[in-house]
Amino acid sequence: MRLRDLLTAAALLLALAALAALLTRADEITGPAFAVDGDTLHILDLRVRLDGIDAPELAQACGAPGAAWPCGAEARRRLEDLLAVPLVTCHLRGTDAYGRRIGTCTARGRDVARVMVEEGLALALSGRTYKSDQDAAKRQGLGLWTGPFQRPADWRADHPR
Repeated sequence: MRLRDLLTAAALLLALAALAALLTRADEITGPAFAVDGDTLHILDLRVRLDGIDAPELAQACGAPGAAWPCGAEARRRLEDLLAVPLVTCHLRGTDAYGRRIGTCTARGRDVARVMVEEGLALALSGRTYKSDQDAAKRQGLGLWTGPFQRPADWRADHPR
């Protein structure tokens, strides 16, 4: 009877270990990806919102009147360039209010959200990882920091769907 109990316990532990491995693997996905906008991508069958950043909306323009540029379209174009590799890997951590997974994604070993902030095409969300990258982009006058712009969250509030 004791051997049977040990075998049952061992089988149960193996099943739990297999389940834990499966759940861990489900939090990392790899495949081809394309940009939906400047901070969202589509990979395999998921939409993934890049964690820690906020990029201009597709229809958003930035810059001074008479010198405005399509910053939202430019952010999407740059993200698309970064994703133009055979495989992108995303580490997923949750779901946002719109049903998108939230994640940190890399292409060619580079954190694509970090690149977007470094180049001034996305803002670091407060208290997040990319604040020093944003400060550097601001000092260098890159992307959004070339002139006046409305923060994406404020632009969304002014332009409800």
